[in-house]
Amino acid sequence: MSRERKRNSIDATDTAAGKPDAGHGLNRRHFLWAAGAVGAGAGAIAIGARPALTQEPGPVAPPSTVTSPPRDFAPGGAPTTYFWDPDVIAVDPSFNGLAQPNSAIKRLWTGALWAEGPAWNSVGRYLVWSDIPNNRQMRWIEDDGHVSVFRSPSNNSNGNTFDFQGRQISCQHLMRRVVRYELDGSAKVLADSYDGKRLNSPNDAVAHPDGSVWFTDPPYGSLVYEGAPDIAGGPTNPDGRLNPTLGQPAGIGTQWKRELPTQTYRLAPDGTITVVATEEQIPDPNGLCFSPDHKRLYVASTGKGPGDTGPGGQGNVYVMDVGDDGSVSNHRLFTDCMVDGVKCGPDGVRCDVSGHVWISSNAGRNVGYSGVTVWNPDGKLVGRIRLPEICGNLCFGGPKRNRLFMVASQSLYAVYTQTQGAAPS
Repeated sequence: MSRERKRNSIDATDTAAGKPDAGHGLNRRHFLWAAGAVGAGAGAIAIGARPALTQEPGPVAPPSTVTSPPRDFAPGGAPTTYFWDPDVIAVDPSFNGLAQPNSAIKRLWTGALWAEGPAWNSVGRYLVWSDIPNNRQMRWIEDDGHVSVFRSPSNNSNGNTFDFQGRQISCQHLMRRVVRYELDGSAKVLADSYDGKRLNSPNDAVAHPDGSVWFTDPPYGSLVYEGAPDIAGGPTNPDGRLNPTLGQPAGIGTQWKRELPTQTYRLAPDGTITVVATEEQIPDPNGLCFSPDHKRLYVASTGKGPGDTGPGGQGNVYVMDVGDDGSVSNHRLFTDCMVDGVKCGPDGVRCDVSGHVWISSNAGRNVGYSGVTVWNPDGKLVGRIRLPEICGNLCFGGPKRNRLFMVASQSLYAVYTQTQGAAPS
């Protein structure tokens, strides 16, 4: 190892925010709050292995997201990429076939309070995503990069996806339901209850070729910031100090409290809802996606949520086998999302056409570890993408479906890849 690489490795163990934290016990919101403490003067992070590159005397390498002053991701910022973007990191040589040389990470837009749920519309050639606290959905149009409000109010929508018929499906925190926007412009409620009890706050959804919709139901939407808390006496408002009706339309916030455990569901084409993962199997489920052949379902288990009485999620990603009839089996851990001793808390999950799993990373105060982690189908880390903000979710899009879109805290980022996302996004 060269002296420069040694120096970077040493710097990586002691950032401005302290030594990397294994992250045990940190929940999703702790990660978010911690991100506010990250400053521009953070220490350097080791950039990791790059293909056929060595430290040779010569020009200074392109700036990365953890340099001081920090890299400027904006369209008017200085060029950063000579060949490989310094914040697209090959942990394993196999990642070289997935990353696109001479393609830089770009910040396409900023201005959200907490961005989530990106989904690509192949016909309209636009990206839609949620700005949950601002109660709106945003749209980025591919032909000229125009960004505008797509739907407001959105009922504090979180996850979005398009099914195999091109219809948008959204998970609404405020109304605690999953809805579908039909091709004629109408909207239909797909699910709002299970076993006679209101859902907690559906978080993310994914479509299956058989016409079913699979979705997760953690309790994060019962936070004041992202929806409405329970009525007085509910698990997220036990002492009744919070007023769930403030800032809401008449009648909203007056009737619901958390009644269900955190679970993952399958909504069959006939409307039947079944549990595919219990809270004991996958607590606090969040993002989810199918493998390209739909034989596997990956589910992120994030941090302990409001009203949880058990231990809550521990920041892991699980996988289960999916049968042709929609049955599931063999629930197991896919990855604990630990990188260099740092917990890269998962949220959104997507697969590419070769089965690699791309997972958004929320590493809290550990500068240089938030962004995206990439794992092969066997659960081995092969690559990372570093962003200057916590990444909440991601999807593949663009006309060739080879561009990775990443919604990260307040902003939208994108980078081209050498692979394509498994459709639909």
